[in-house]
Amino acid sequence: MNYKTALPLVALMGATRMHHFGDAFSLPDASLAVFFLAGLFFNSRAFFGALLLEASLLDYVAISHLGVSDFCVSPAYAFLIPTYFAMWFGGRLSANFKSMQGSEFTLSIPAMATLFVATSSAYLISNGSFYWLSGKFPQADFAQYAERVSHYYAPYAGYAVMYAVVGFAVVRVVKSLPDLMARKTA
Repeated sequence: MNYKTALPLVALMGATRMHHFGDAFSLPDASLAVFFLAGLFFNSRAFFGALLLEASLLDYVAISHLGVSDFCVSPAYAFLIPTYFAMWFGGRLSANFKSMQGSEFTLSIPAMATLFVATSSAYLISNGSFYWLSGKFPQADFAQYAERVSHYYAPYAGYAVMYAVVGFAVVRVVKSLPDLMARKTA
């Protein structure tokens, strides 16, 4: 694994982890996309583990030192491991669908479908475990859960897909620079 190319993913999670959906002063959380892109570009379980450690340390610092609410910390917090694994594994599967021949760097429709399925699975794991196991919803029922899904799924999935597509586009531009420079000097 090339650590120089992994650093932007670590930095992106560090810069965006404080707020799930963002606000006027911060970007929405990019953690889901970071795990997907880590799986897509790096076949490293150690990097997956390092990202898990980073996420938990960022949460600890945010809650204990920066005044971020601990509302989401509950027994369901442990389900972030399979949530992020779903994203990383989706990235690993999508790696089978990409082509990285020179400046030809494409991500196919099957890879994008895998991103969608991974993001949806991650949502069901994280949101479902929080709803059913956190103790924050004592009158939990399927109708209330369905209403919450309709309210939170679109931004949850939308931001993850947006960051993943932007990350992919950045990699595509960077990979095409040598060919562009060679054409310009020719």
